[in-house]
Amino acid sequence: MRQAVCPGSFDPVTNGHLDIIARASAIFDKVTVGVLVNNTKAGLFSVDERITMLREVLADLPNVEVASFSGLLVDFCRENNITAIVKGLRAVSDFDYELQMAQMNTRLSGIETLFLSTNPTYGYLSSSLVKEVAGHGGDVHGLVPDLVLDRLLDRFGENPSH
Repeated sequence: MRQAVCPGSFDPVTNGHLDIIARASAIFDKVTVGVLVNNTKAGLFSVDERITMLREVLADLPNVEVASFSGLLVDFCRENNITAIVKGLRAVSDFDYELQMAQMNTRLSGIETLFLSTNPTYGYLSSSLVKEVAGHGGDVHGLVPDLVLDRLLDRFGENPSH
């Protein structure tokens, strides 16, 4: 069975993330979305909230599961028999950083990293940008799944439906 991981913080998950995960799920038999636990960095959403949102928006992909991890990604991969890491690339700046990470991961474990180019529709999109725009009252509809949009609006106190 060919297994891959799509790692990230997903704070929050965006439609760009979902595009990469869905495309990876068409290539691999099983895809684990690995949510990084970083106790030194306070997120907008807790790890449990991110996992819940991811499970909800990925429910229609039967070969995708969601799990959290801390420490080295390659250790998580070893523990879960994952043989590939899938990362989305938006721009050359992503490539510079991700290439170093991929080379280190291969050096540490032999695990290969596959890069998928981001759909041009989402080439500018990042969780940080979504949080910044939403935090200032900007419209992020269409950039995140509707349930994530509702939770962003709840978090920033701007959801009139709740």
